[in-house]
Amino acid sequence: MEFKKLGTKYILRLDKGEEVIETLKHFCVDNNIKLGHISGLGATNKIRVGYFDVNKKEYFSREFEGDFEIAPMVGNISTMDGEVYLHCHVNFGDEKFEAHAGHLNSAIISATFEVIIDVIDGVVEREFSEEIGLNLYKF
Repeated sequence: MEFKKLGTKYILRLDKGEEVIETLKHFCVDNNIKLGHISGLGATNKIRVGYFDVNKKEYFSREFEGDFEIAPMVGNISTMDGEVYLHCHVNFGDEKFEAHAGHLNSAIISATFEVIIDVIDGVVEREFSEEIGLNLYKF
């Protein structure tokens, strides 16, 4: 990964073989980023996405392997129990131009991945909601 900082924004390039979520989480920790917005696009050949069943209050995940265009990944950065917490969703398409989407659990970069992180000054924590079954913003 390489990056450049411009004002409150970071421009990153993840390289072949890097895993998106862990790389971005480590980057946020290393650069003391606790709140912000993430957007990215690129290519993956192995991706795991989740779907939240509201009635069961449970995530189901599925892994896809093959050549996919990530177009786009969007998400946010916050904290939970003082630790960096990423919440990202992704749309990705295959060679048939069929699209898939979901909560991004992981993705291995197959070519490159371009990311912009827009840092927001401050901290917003999350806490688990028994009623909803998700980690929600705590204000």
